[in-house]
Amino acid sequence: MEDKLHNYFSENDFDFQEPHSGHLERFERKLNNDKQKQKHSWKWLSVAASIVLVLGFWLGSNHQKSQLHLADISPKMEEVENYFVTAINQELKKVEKNRSLDTETIIEQALNRLEDLEEDYNYFLAELNTNGNQTRLISAMIKNYQKRLEILQNVLDQIQQIKNPQILNDEIFI
Repeated sequence: MEDKLHNYFSENDFDFQEPHSGHLERFERKLNNDKQKQKHSWKWLSVAASIVLVLGFWLGSNHQKSQLHLADISPKMEEVENYFVTAINQELKKVEKNRSLDTETIIEQALNRLEDLEEDYNYFLAELNTNGNQTRLISAMIKNYQKRLEILQNVLDQIQQIKNPQILNDEIFI
């Protein structure tokens, strides 16, 4: 170990000269100047970031208030929307409880169809906001909810058939 260390220092030419006079003072002065400059830039940056955040929250809340939903049309539509949303959420919970390796593909296909219907619903919602209260749009939105619920009910039926294949055989012979 000592031989390696001794060889290293003997083979390499190191600078052993003293630094010029005043080197330490110049070095400390540069360190102090850098600290003072950084304090100001961070302070302004934090103020600017705060302003941007407040502006973003304000614009976001105004945008949400101006968007029209199915429930905003009438109390009856609010009741219809609440019914479908609740029923769909309940059916989704049932589907998720029955998730297994045997049912995975059926559930994934159904969830993909639900995502497509969600995209359609968002399109109808955008149309409702731009074109106003139109009965054809409201009807399409309600049918969209009905299709989602129907898909989930069909998936639950398919899951039951997979879990209990005897049920299908019993129904055929009755």
